[in-house]
Amino acid sequence: MGYKQMNQNITFAELSLFTSMEHNRSLKRLEKINRAVDWSEVEAVISAHYTVGTRLEGADAYPPLLLMKALLLQKWYQIDSDPELENQINDRISFKKFLGLSFDVPSPDHSTFSRFRGRLSQEAMREVNSVLLRQFSRKWLVINEGIAVDARLIQSASHPLSSETLEEVRRYRETPEGQVDVTGKPLKFSRDLDSDWTVKNGIPHYGMKAHVAASLHTGDPMGIVYADKGYYGAPNRGFLAMNGIADGIMRKDTRSTRLTAWEKERNKAIAKLRYIVEQYFGLSHLQMDAFKARFTRIIRNSIDALFRQMAFNIFRGGKILGTT
Repeated sequence: MGYKQMNQNITFAELSLFTSMEHNRSLKRLEKINRAVDWSEVEAVISAHYTVGTRLEGADAYPPLLLMKALLLQKWYQIDSDPELENQINDRISFKKFLGLSFDVPSPDHSTFSRFRGRLSQEAMREVNSVLLRQFSRKWLVINEGIAVDARLIQSASHPLSSETLEEVRRYRETPEGQVDVTGKPLKFSRDLDSDWTVKNGIPHYGMKAHVAASLHTGDPMGIVYADKGYYGAPNRGFLAMNGIADGIMRKDTRSTRLTAWEKERNKAIAKLRYIVEQYFGLSHLQMDAFKARFTRIIRNSIDALFRQMAFNIFRGGKILGTT
């Protein structure tokens, strides 16, 4: 067993479509992305964590880099399911060219994408994102001031339950009977039990909170952390002080004290520096449907969020550099 060999020879179909492809804007955009990223470095990281295809027996597997690039297409083009991703790859010239698939080779099956996503670890995805940021850093796309952090509420992938019913389901899930389906096999699909109820601005929300630290700075220790009033408090300030990181957390009124004029001006200055993380949330919510969880398990949603960050970094980084 090994990896499938992707045939890069030009087919008659590609020759007949050559003139059409010259005017394909989606194809040109994806070609620029391919040139902006050193995919060999990304592939090296994935291969170190992804063991499928390394055994001698069995059928050849799809290269993990091809599968990862397919999941990036899913983010960039707002494809809401793996079966539709398979369909779009088979249907679109630009997708096949981006993935290095010959026109006469079909897309991987949608279940292959799902299994690939499930086999990736958060550590692997974080390393991939770090490699990409270091590549942009070498091209002078660096921010040295520090990082900006923020959080947003994400809708659950399951329909809401009352707090009492949700607690009953959680207790049942911890029993032996609650961990198998009607046939006695381990549960493959289940509702989201990690989400909960909260209230923001007087409106109840059922879901979870996504925390993001946004910066294009990598390598050197961070100098300062910028955050909004939601992170205000002694524990966070103490953590920053203990680690020698400057405090860029916005202040807020308390029961015993009111903000001084200087603190209000400081908050305004910090707000201007937090555009990086606000930009990520705004664009990812608008362009990648990041306002709602795709999966019912928090680990799968964490991997999905890291893919979203990877897609955002590649597209925005390439755009700033003029390559996309």
